[in-house]
Amino acid sequence: MSSFADLVASRREWIDRVLIPWCRTAALRDLLQAEAEWTDVAGRADPEATLWTWAWSRFPDLVHRDASGLDETRAIRVTLADGTTSRGFPDARQSRQGRLVLVCMNERTGGFEEAGPFSIDELTVVEACET
Repeated sequence: MSSFADLVASRREWIDRVLIPWCRTAALRDLLQAEAEWTDVAGRADPEATLWTWAWSRFPDLVHRDASGLDETRAIRVTLADGTTSRGFPDARQSRQGRLVLVCMNERTGGFEEAGPFSIDELTVVEACET
């Protein structure tokens, strides 16, 4: 590398070709280990805005298209590895370290309740749904 611009381009390429794809496929155990060492791996980048956004982006309907973090504005349906499903709105404040919490409407009472937390490893499908 002959210049700082080359170094920056190399780093950006590593992030795009290695780090983001790894986050999208890594198991929760490995993501938690990466979070603990994130400043060594990714510099001063906020793990919520980078590591966890990239990890959750394995389910495109779950994250903001143009911003970091979970998209709390639309309802989703999650399907777990055991076949059970839940429907609600992601709660970004409660969803931490690879565990998703949904805010759901209780059909019987009309009130709201939480569902989860669901481990990123348990989720097989996340899809947007009608409210």
